Amino acid sequence: MTFQTFLPDLLWEPLVRTGLLEDLGTGGDVTTQALLDPDRPLQAIFRARKTGVLAGLKGAELAFTLLDKSVRFLPQKNDGEQIVSGDVLAVVEGGAGTVLAGERTALNLLSHLSGIATATREIVDAVHGTSVRICCTRKTLPGMKTVQKYAVRAGGGSSHRYRLDDAILIKDNHLALCGGVSAALAKARSRAGHLMKIELEVDTLEQLEEALSAGGADAYLLDNMNPDQLRQAVRLIDGRGIAEASGGITPETVRPIAETGVDIISLGWLTHTVRALDIGLDIEG
Repeated sequence: MTFQTFLPDLLWEPLVRTGLLEDLGTGGDVTTQALLDPDRPLQAIFRARKTGVLAGLKGAELAFTLLDKSVRFLPQKNDGEQIVSGDVLAVVEGGAGTVLAGERTALNLLSHLSGIATATREIVDAVHGTSVRICCTRKTLPGMKTVQKYAVRAGGGSSHRYRLDDAILIKDNHLALCGGVSAALAKARSRAGHLMKIELEVDTLEQLEEALSAGGADAYLLDNMNPDQLRQAVRLIDGRGIAEASGGITPETVRPIAETGVDIISLGWLTHTVRALDIGLDIEG
């Protein structure tokens, strides 16, 4: 199964440009300058060394074409596609100076984002047959939020909030400062426009019951609850809002949590502690 996703070049370019500037410094690739004719034509092949899900081809392409628009980048696979060790992912053709200068930035992006897509697909597959959706959170690396969330989509997941202005999410610190669940919900409703959703994070079933009695929210983030508590929470909500499970969820525990009847499972580690997928770039000549 391939999950189609798209991100405009405009949103890739600042990240790729920053990576190239960090890597090239003020003098460029002094090793290639010393050893090779930078205009020598090269063909190089991106090849998978592990099984996983591909994400980040556009970022890899821009790592070369931002340096030289004449470089040819020829994808052989698509983002969101399952890949196995040995698969050719893309071919790049250009001068040695460009190919070798862009190599590390391209590989860093491709390996990191494919790692996120691979981890997401593992979780999505683990809950197959249930109605639950797998989401990432705002626990992303600074400057990489857009592409990390793109990689989650390539793996078959979706996103919680992108930014603080997407929706009102009332968390424990807000509750402490506002004077509790009922007061916080009242203030949120008085401020929210007709298209602005309100989600309330609750740690206990008692908080959830208070929220439902106080007019409720559009969604409830059920934080660090065990499967029995989640089942009770789903019964209490009874379709009057979205039930979202979050906190400490692993590949081993995700299936039992999905079977409690929650609508959403959100996992911060999909973006903040994922392992890069091993991908190499081989020079063919």
